[in-house]
Amino acid sequence: MSGVGPTFKESISRLFRPKFNIAPWNSSHPVRDEIFGVERLELHARSLAAAQQVTQRPQKVAPLQARLDDNSRCLLAAYRESVVEIENGRPVVPAAEWLLDNYHLVEAQIREIRDDLPPSYYRQLPKLAQGPFVGYPRVFGLAWAFIAHCDSHFDPDTLRRFLTAYQQVQPLTIGELWAVAITLRIVLIENLRRLTDQISAARIDRQDANNFTDRLLKTGCARSALDADITARATGPISEPFAAQLAKRLRDQDPRTMPALEWLEERLQLQNQSVVEVVQRAHLRQGASNVSIRNIILSMRLISDIDWTELFESVSLVNARLCASSDFAVMDFPTRNLYRSAIEHLAQGSRLSELDITDCLLKTVAQALNDSSHSEKKTDNATYSTERERRGDPGFYLIDEGRGQFEKLIGFKPKFGLRLSRVQVRLGLLGYLGAIAFLTAVFLLYAINILGLMAYGWLIFPVVLVSFLPATDIATAIVNRIVSWRFSATCLPGLELLNGVPTSLRTLIAVPILLTDKTEVLEQVERLEVHFLAGIEGDLSFALLSDGLDADSETLESDASLLTIAVEAIDRLNQRYG
Repeated sequence: MSGVGPTFKESISRLFRPKFNIAPWNSSHPVRDEIFGVERLELHARSLAAAQQVTQRPQKVAPLQARLDDNSRCLLAAYRESVVEIENGRPVVPAAEWLLDNYHLVEAQIREIRDDLPPSYYRQLPKLAQGPFVGYPRVFGLAWAFIAHCDSHFDPDTLRRFLTAYQQVQPLTIGELWAVAITLRIVLIENLRRLTDQISAARIDRQDANNFTDRLLKTGCARSALDADITARATGPISEPFAAQLAKRLRDQDPRTMPALEWLEERLQLQNQSVVEVVQRAHLRQGASNVSIRNIILSMRLISDIDWTELFESVSLVNARLCASSDFAVMDFPTRNLYRSAIEHLAQGSRLSELDITDCLLKTVAQALNDSSHSEKKTDNATYSTERERRGDPGFYLIDEGRGQFEKLIGFKPKFGLRLSRVQVRLGLLGYLGAIAFLTAVFLLYAINILGLMAYGWLIFPVVLVSFLPATDIATAIVNRIVSWRFSATCLPGLELLNGVPTSLRTLIAVPILLTDKTEVLEQVERLEVHFLAGIEGDLSFALLSDGLDADSETLESDASLLTIAVEAIDRLNQRYG
């Protein structure tokens, strides 16, 4: 009964198999379209932004990771086929040579994509509601358009202008802007796979034409070989690589003695083509493939070399608004990224967009500064100034005490995991010890139940006594692992200070030492000089905070001489460095 129809198991599998949208992968044509200049590319970005609509309920699609794995297998197969061709002494086209020479780079790009595209991050990206990329991230369609209209040539300035033009119509989220780099790599790998598929198919057709030509050129076999091939190719068009290679091999043959030339002309005429046109198109296609693959390889190298943090901050609308209305620009990158991540998280838990939350944040900061300037509680000027600076920084409402107040203002609804974490933080040490005690009790009860000691009450106490310490150790290890998994290290906000420490932030760095002996004191002074030379510029001073050794009296006879040695050494440093 095999071959009659699908089995029951296959029918059930098809019935419950998820129906994915595979539209982007149906075509084998390269990711290449009309080449645009920068101005035309900006115009296309604005029209693309107007056409791309996102949805909260995206259509199910085949994962990009699955397509990436398939592309990886195909590229490896194409690489191995080219290696075999070289080993057998057969030439390969220049486009295949690019793959041979740079396959290590392609492998590195694929590994980087797999590392930088976790499923949780992919699920958070806005998905398209319609179009050829329906169900896929909006940034994927954007990257596809950029690669197609640049012929896989990546230029950071062109990409910056493209993204800026796109956001003039439709803003991109922080996550989408960070995903641009990885998505460009995905599209480049997809385009490389399609081009190598064409190269492999053309190589097979050319080899087929070479084998056919070898049969034709055997003495007395031209007519029989042609008749056999006519029978084999009675239906279906002749591929252009086959026709071009056959015309190349037979170009020096006499048409009167080589009937294949006339047959080739007749077959191509049925396809509304000529030998000259086919040869020209084959050469143009081969040249275009060579240019595209060269652009792909060079773009992969450039994408890995450029500073994506600088490009991201130059096109991020959230970043621009924060820099324009606060001291956001003078902070270091980890702090800026911490603030942006907080805004991104707040947007995911509320109905407001990231830009709306940024605007609300800046209004809250401005209101806090305005309220502070009109406040009458200015008894302690230093405390007042410090508190005003704290409330005048966006971080007060993003990562500090004002977070709860700001969440209520924007209608933020924390998820269950976040609520649980906050409860654990609020409980502090009590919650930590309570979790250990609870797990210890569970382990002890489980041990008593397993041993069947519930009916022997007098045995429970010694068993608990013996098992208490091991159960506590296990419970502590489990709780510690959960705590380290749930709570990561927090980045402390800081300033970038590219031009050094300003006078308004004049700082003294004091290094504590003990006055032990002359050698130790001079060594500490030398270390202080190293710290000074290695430190940042600006209004920054260094000092030794000295103290004597533990003794029965307040001072020792040696203290004065050691202190004099330290003072003289510091004076020499001041004279040396001004």
